[in-house]
Amino acid sequence: MRGAGFLLLVVFAVAIAGGAVAAAADLDGGDGGGGVAAEWRFPSSRMRDAYVALQTWRREAIFSDPGNLTADWVGPDVCNYTGVFCAPLPWDRREVAVAGVDLNHGDIAGYLPPELGLLADLALLHLNSNRFCGVLPATLRRLRLLHELDLSNNRFVGRFPEVVLDMPALRFLDLRFNDFEGGVPRQLFDRPLDAIFLNHNRFRFDLPDNFGNSPVSVIVLAHNSFGGCLPASLGNMSGTLNEILLINTGLSSCLPPEVGMLREVTVFDVSFNRLAGPLPSAVAGMRKVEQLDVAHNLLTGAIPQAVCELPRLKNFTFAYNFFTGEPPSCARAVPRYGDRRNCLPNRPAQRTLRQCAAFFARPPVNCAAAKPFVPALPPPIAATTITAAAFATAAIPTATVDITASAFTTTAISTATIASTACTNLPPTAAAAAAATTRATTASAMSGAAATTTATATLRRRNTSIVTTTLLPRAMATCPWSTIWLTTTSPSATPQLMATDPQHI
Repeated sequence: MRGAGFLLLVVFAVAIAGGAVAAAADLDGGDGGGGVAAEWRFPSSRMRDAYVALQTWRREAIFSDPGNLTADWVGPDVCNYTGVFCAPLPWDRREVAVAGVDLNHGDIAGYLPPELGLLADLALLHLNSNRFCGVLPATLRRLRLLHELDLSNNRFVGRFPEVVLDMPALRFLDLRFNDFEGGVPRQLFDRPLDAIFLNHNRFRFDLPDNFGNSPVSVIVLAHNSFGGCLPASLGNMSGTLNEILLINTGLSSCLPPEVGMLREVTVFDVSFNRLAGPLPSAVAGMRKVEQLDVAHNLLTGAIPQAVCELPRLKNFTFAYNFFTGEPPSCARAVPRYGDRRNCLPNRPAQRTLRQCAAFFARPPVNCAAAKPFVPALPPPIAATTITAAAFATAAIPTATVDITASAFTTTAISTATIASTACTNLPPTAAAAAAATTRATTASAMSGAAATTTATATLRRRNTSIVTTTLLPRAMATCPWSTIWLTTTSPSATPQLMATDPQHI
């Protein structure tokens, strides 16, 4: 596509690389700017860098272009190159830059040269369905604005391209249908990505415990060799995850009951693995699921009726397992032969009695021994110790302090805002709120003597999970996972709000 409408007029005059294009000279080896004609003048150094990057790619790193997509990559007007998009800079609408390169379905053969790091303003790079090979150059970490990276259906090799972890704006990552191999860094699941596609590669690793930290709406890891357990931490993804496909990844655990926390999921596919044990009744918590596929596993027991009655369920496939019971309500969602090769009585195309007997003669799987769900914790926040002496005044209208477990007593505090960062030993009700990062706590102090003063706290996690509890008079407003903001308002009475004892809350 051509973006001439966005480009400033290109004026022909004498201009050669200087200090403004030092970065380009570094990347192209200082050879004079990759064939920049002496009479060309570019509206900015970033447009000259873009010219160097694209010309180096076309001349040195593209071996075959059967569709002639790059045939018009000639001259200084890069915004008129096919597949190159230009747009004004977000912070300076008067200046234009190369914002996107889209060569999808071009069947182009070649590799990605280091000079592509000169496209520092790139927001999207779409190269799917080509024949690019090799490894990703480390210079791509200069693409600080890159939002979408689609390298799918190519011939890239090597270990996971960790350069993508250095792209702060990246939200869409598609590496599927390549030959990447080895492990996937656990840091990937801490990145603020909205979509991750890694399917059909040669990755081999266990899903890490922080898997559930990812805020993705779509994650597809199918047809790799992950093995191990499906982490219970996926419960952390309850507010964002819409689709998850873990087909043929070698998972060999029980399905954790935390899958029922995925209330936004519409597609859940864990087929072609070695998942064992029963289908948790908690799956009925996936109220928006439409496609549910657990086929080709080692699941046993009866299908929970509540699962078949999920209101939006359209396709429920559980063939090639060892289920022994299927409620009649499943008929509306199970496709023809969607329950075949199980141990279901009075159903067609089931396993033989001998096969079922041999399977159930094995020792049963103890799913209760699975690793419990533990929410991921952010790094601790430093706190300043405040002693009681700091509050030994007759009247403090407003105070904002950081506390640990140190004692403090107030005699007349109208309003106090307290930031606390060192709590432990939560009661069960508050612990339930620690399913993930706690965002805020608001407490309103009640009037009365110190022995009866209470405060009601609301704990919020990502504005989704809310739990209410009561703080006792000797309340310690602490939680190890995040800062809690306590806003306490006291009436004319003089209740003593004490943060003295980590054993009481």
